[in-house]
Amino acid sequence: MKYITKYIAAILVVLAAVPAAAQQAPVLSLQSILQKIDSNNVLLQSYGLKAESYRHSAEAATAWMAPMVGAGTFMTPYPGQMIMDGRDKGSLMLQLEQDIPNPAKLAAKKRYIASQGNVEMATRGITLNELKAQAKRLYYTWIVAQQKIRVLQENEKIMQTMQKIEEVRFPYNQSQLSGVYKTTAKLEDNRNMIRMQEGTIAKARSWLNSLMNTPGNQSFDIDTTYQPVFEQALSYDTASLAAVRQDIFKMNESIRSMQLNVEAMKRDKKPDFRIRFDHMQPLGAGMPKAFSAMGMISIPIVPWASKMYKSGIKSMEYSVAAMEKEKAAMLQETQGMLYGMQYEIRSMQQRISAMEDKIVPALRQTLDAGFLNYQENKLSLSAVIDSWEALTMMQSNILDEKLKLYEMIVDYEKQLYR
Repeated sequence: MKYITKYIAAILVVLAAVPAAAQQAPVLSLQSILQKIDSNNVLLQSYGLKAESYRHSAEAATAWMAPMVGAGTFMTPYPGQMIMDGRDKGSLMLQLEQDIPNPAKLAAKKRYIASQGNVEMATRGITLNELKAQAKRLYYTWIVAQQKIRVLQENEKIMQTMQKIEEVRFPYNQSQLSGVYKTTAKLEDNRNMIRMQEGTIAKARSWLNSLMNTPGNQSFDIDTTYQPVFEQALSYDTASLAAVRQDIFKMNESIRSMQLNVEAMKRDKKPDFRIRFDHMQPLGAGMPKAFSAMGMISIPIVPWASKMYKSGIKSMEYSVAAMEKEKAAMLQETQGMLYGMQYEIRSMQQRISAMEDKIVPALRQTLDAGFLNYQENKLSLSAVIDSWEALTMMQSNILDEKLKLYEMIVDYEKQLYR
């Protein structure tokens, strides 16, 4: 009976813990959020649909025109005319006509239209890079806000201790009532700063939910232990940049599409065909049944017709050359920009290290020494509060600088893979 009671108690404890575990918000890593954006974001899904529409348009480009069928009369005299012979009554005419486009033209047009789908998918890559950069900024903002809350909560304990000391000393005339009020005001101001950071976290959570195509109020947490790391590119030569940047990939696809358009225009000098078959059924006696079969071919190389596609080809070739120059200029500009961003990030890292390793320890030692003297009633409350504010402000400034550093890393990665 004793063992049965223990087992029942253990089961009840487990069952009580299950709802609490079910209500616990999931923790999402940065990588999992980026993957959800890639697969679920509505804007990104639109590019896939556009690319699919171009694929179907390319299939439609190989279709022929529908055949034309006609019926009427042939060489039929007007009413009231004198008919000398049955042969003068004319014939009933049935006509069938079909245009036969040049297969090379259709194939070239199909390749050109299909290539526009590749341009849309390249545009998707650019948009995805933008959304990933936005998600990283929100994620890092959340991390820094959580770190600020921890700093404020830790420093609040010191202010609470000073408030209790003031409350104990006041009845014995060892402190003034203003000291109690001052510590109360500082505590409330500190809590307001915590509320502000909590609002920043709620905002970041809502925006990340929208990027992942989930309800804005859906609860989740992030990995606050994550530390963004600056990974410098191995090389900044234009060939390496062209291989990783999404906008260059899009320009290459656009150039390829324009070249396919040029090829399609060149096919315009090839002829098209048409066939026509006519059947005549005589309306009077004495005339045999007759037919007419005709094949036709277009002559697009004549000067008044060739001017259209020749000018179009020249125009497109100049556009391709201009885009090649634009791509080269973009790569050259990006190369210089990345070098500058790299040096700026390194400089920011050195500044933050100096603040953390030298300034904060000195301010903390000042506060510890002042607090010890305050406890021994050798230092005024105002002097300790000044040291407390200086330390809190410096820790907050460091976190602000870290957020700037993280945003610089995001901009660097965005430019590297843009």
